[in-house]
Amino acid sequence: MSSSTQQHSVHTEAEQPLQQASGKIGLLLAGIIVIAATMRSPITAAGPVVELIRSDTGIGHTMAGLLTSLPLIAFAAISPFAPRLAKRFGLETALLLAVIIVTGGITLRLLPSILALYAGTAILGCGIALSNVLLPSLIKRDFPLRVGIVTGLYSVSMNMFASISSGISVPVAEASSLGWRASLGMWAVFSILGVLLWLPQAGRGRKQMLYVTSQNESKPARLRTSSLAWFVTLFMGLQSLIFYTTITWLPEILADQGFSAASAGWMLSLMQLVSVPATFIVPILAGRTQDQRLLTTITCMCLIIGYALLFSGIPVLVTIGVTLAGIGAGASFGLVTMFFVLRTSHAREAASLSGMAQSFGYMLAAGGPLLFGLLHDWTKGWTLPLLIQVLLAVGLLMTGIQASKNKTVSSL
Repeated sequence: MSSSTQQHSVHTEAEQPLQQASGKIGLLLAGIIVIAATMRSPITAAGPVVELIRSDTGIGHTMAGLLTSLPLIAFAAISPFAPRLAKRFGLETALLLAVIIVTGGITLRLLPSILALYAGTAILGCGIALSNVLLPSLIKRDFPLRVGIVTGLYSVSMNMFASISSGISVPVAEASSLGWRASLGMWAVFSILGVLLWLPQAGRGRKQMLYVTSQNESKPARLRTSSLAWFVTLFMGLQSLIFYTTITWLPEILADQGFSAASAGWMLSLMQLVSVPATFIVPILAGRTQDQRLLTTITCMCLIIGYALLFSGIPVLVTIGVTLAGIGAGASFGLVTMFFVLRTSHAREAASLSGMAQSFGYMLAAGGPLLFGLLHDWTKGWTLPLLIQVLLAVGLLMTGIQASKNKTVSSL
């Protein structure tokens, strides 16, 4: 064999493992992006067609609000069990189970039954709850040097598809013989694709701890007796309550102001679209400062002014208000994710604070869509619900100021 042939053989053998590794990474990234695409879109798709659902089924505003509250209740109830599931079966297998559950829930909502609609909504919420907890853990484990980039891809996918789902729900419902069920069911295409992408990942699943405790780490602080931990938890709950209440009722609020159903859906899409840059930029800015009180104040003022402008009913001012509310929503989500890191001393403590904040926070948020529907049925208008939304943003500011101070839960 000539030397050139030998060199070619060596290069070919060296390139094969690299190509195989690149292929595995590409498949894993595709799986992450597709799962992220199903983590908000099945929920945000319901808001623009809620009036169609009400007209078809005869349910009131309170029961319509339950379509958003049920997933939030599932988030609060299921989140604490996700790490145990991953520890027993491996992260990949647990994520495969999550996307299978989401697929089942979305498919169930296609059936011509009001019971199936609510059961499917609760079931998909359970699957999303698992992904909420496990997907960031997998990113941290498998992309330790590229956490920011991969988390960015995950966030963009989640928010972009949520925005798209809000915008196309009404057109899809009007174009399909299935009506609003088509708007809710079309996202099964992505969840089925997610199942296909995660099947080979689950086959290589590794049973690993979500985080490793070093001998130098102290025991986690008693979070439930920490005022700082509760401020972070309240910030998590209030920003979730404001966001999920808005995606449920903003289209109906705008429809009552004269917007068409399609235009109202696209306004909700705009709100989520403008939140994407804020979700990226704010964590970077927060990480560069020890005290985030100024950043928190700007974030909450966007929400306060944004929701106040919705009272006007003037299309230009309403558009500005929706844009400001979207920026505030994205920024507040970015802040709370950074609080889990900045207000703790080590990974174990951060995981504990995150678990507490998500469990209690989502339980608080679950009451928002229901309460607003009840208030609308009681007052026959949206003035009181919008006023409460402004007051909630003020409460978020007060809570955020306390959560933004340069302290950790273990130092108090």
